[in-house]
Amino acid sequence: MAKVVILIGSPSVKSRLNGVVDRIAQRLGTTSDVEVSTISVRDLPAEDLLRANFASEAIQAANQVFAEADAVIIATPVYKASFPGVLKAYIDLLPQKGLENKIVLPIAIGGTIAHLLSIDFAMKPVLSTMAPRNILGGVFVIDSQVTWNDDGSATLADEIASRLDDAVDLLVEEARWQTSKLKA
Repeated sequence: MAKVVILIGSPSVKSRLNGVVDRIAQRLGTTSDVEVSTISVRDLPAEDLLRANFASEAIQAANQVFAEADAVIIATPVYKASFPGVLKAYIDLLPQKGLENKIVLPIAIGGTIAHLLSIDFAMKPVLSTMAPRNILGGVFVIDSQVTWNDDGSATLADEIASRLDDAVDLLVEEARWQTSKLKA
């Protein structure tokens, strides 16, 4: 069974990123041989993040989830052409090779297409220093592609929903391949 962790990098309780993550979790939920865990940086103790408290029980528990994962989805909003500092603060608390041998799928959401390259120029350089097996191309979502419904659920534009589904399917395929090779 492949283990996937979704790291949510938004400091907000409710954002369009939640709609994107819900779609990703729903897609992963259709796969019987995938175990999914979610970590939200906003739920980690702020003081531990700010003080880089490696000994924090909450940080160590989150890091253990990462250590056991075969694949990681990092979903983040884009602020000023990069990801939020709270996400970087948590990434800094992962071990130097915290993504070693993992398949990584970066997902970003921003207000304008002008931030499209934030995945390549802000996220991937940081993630590549942590020894991942593969960083997939990623998916950039524009805020306007996610709308909130009256019932509190989100609707994604068909084009972005399809791209997210394809990216998640590729992540699962690679994670399955990797776990089968490691067990062989």
